[in-house]
Amino acid sequence: MEDAIATVRGFNRFYTRFVGALNARFLGSDLSLAETRLLFEIAHRAPLLATDLQSSLDMDAGFVSRVLGRFEARGWIERTRGEGDARQRSIALTTAGRVAFAEIDGRQRAEVEAVLDRLGPTHQADLCALLRSTQSLLDDKAKRAFTLRTFRAGDMGMIAARQSILYRNVYGWGPQIEVLEGEVTTAFLRDFKPGREQCWVAEVGGMMAGSIFLTDEGDGLSRLRLLYVEPFARGLGIGNRLVETCLSFARDVGYSAMTLWTHTVLESARRIYAAHGFRIVESHTHEEFGKPVQSETWRIELR
Repeated sequence: MEDAIATVRGFNRFYTRFVGALNARFLGSDLSLAETRLLFEIAHRAPLLATDLQSSLDMDAGFVSRVLGRFEARGWIERTRGEGDARQRSIALTTAGRVAFAEIDGRQRAEVEAVLDRLGPTHQADLCALLRSTQSLLDDKAKRAFTLRTFRAGDMGMIAARQSILYRNVYGWGPQIEVLEGEVTTAFLRDFKPGREQCWVAEVGGMMAGSIFLTDEGDGLSRLRLLYVEPFARGLGIGNRLVETCLSFARDVGYSAMTLWTHTVLESARRIYAAHGFRIVESHTHEEFGKPVQSETWRIELR
């Protein structure tokens, strides 16, 4: 924990300097970063109230009031009384305010573009992916929404790696689980049957948050494989949606049944399987992953 705290604090110190957060004159203007952010919000969300700015940015009410007063004195904003509470006045930029904002916004875009140009296309993509991941991990609001997509280049290795790491960290399973994950994902990609098989990946803010596979076992039997959800994304219903999507696909293409192999320690996944109508048809204990663990075969009839 101490290393993690030091890392986060070290990055905070770097980033506040990098973006000029400590500068009294942000981007060469006569505004601070906080004042510029208020101007940005008004430009993009107007009309709005001072209380909206305070709550959305978690800023001190007195500070917001003083900054709005300065904006008004410069002729950058106008306030209009509503039909309800006369004390509540909506805020919007004037023509002069839009000009002032456009100048600062243009400087900011130029600064960001210069940084990205130094990185090149590959590192740009890496940076954007890492920034989306960081926001997904830290922003509770961002975690409420997720999307599903089918697999693309690079997914197989990431899925095998993440599941192997999670099973090692949580359950203490040995390297054989990584061998198994690699074999399953490699075989899926090598022998993929379009229209009969599929892999779906869940994403939160562009970050991989879980996955599931459906493979063809022959004679009308399909197999659900490698269901997992990242710890940061649990509680959003991703696992349930993945299983639901897998079953729907199997029914649509005409499979008569679906089977899966799991373990009793994977309680969350087992609850999802049971809720969708899967039933245990076989169980036994093995030590393939370096310690005794009880495995189970589940099955559901689709017709």
